Amino acid sequence: MARNFHQRDRISAITEINITPLIDLAFALLIIFMITTPLLEQSIALELPLELKKPQDEAPPEFKTISLDGQGDYYWEGQKVDERRLTELLTDLAMQADPPVLNLRADAQLPYQKVITLIDLIKQQNLSKISLDTQAK
Repeated sequence: MARNFHQRDRISAITEINITPLIDLAFALLIIFMITTPLLEQSIALELPLELKKPQDEAPPEFKTISLDGQGDYYWEGQKVDERRLTELLTDLAMQADPPVLNLRADAQLPYQKVITLIDLIKQQNLSKISLDTQAK
């Protein structure tokens, strides 16, 4: 008996894709990117100047409160004032080297124009540090 070593299906195609070369390519690209990425971050070699590490003695900002009630009356730090007196107080603040932050509190039912008028009064004195109080829901 003689043996026959011929393949039976010579014409049949391979239906599976060989992904081994694809994985090799992916790993090669990964290694290349891992090596080149740190080199891209080092653009210029500099020796930066040193500073002393000491705690900063920065005081919290000072606040002055201006309130507007439902009738449109002005209150400076809880005391009722008229518009002329409020202007004088704002002028005194504007003369300071570092004026405090003005905390504006207005009634929710107050017409919007009243608040804008107060902000305009503050801006006339070149005061720009303004905080508007709101209530969280």
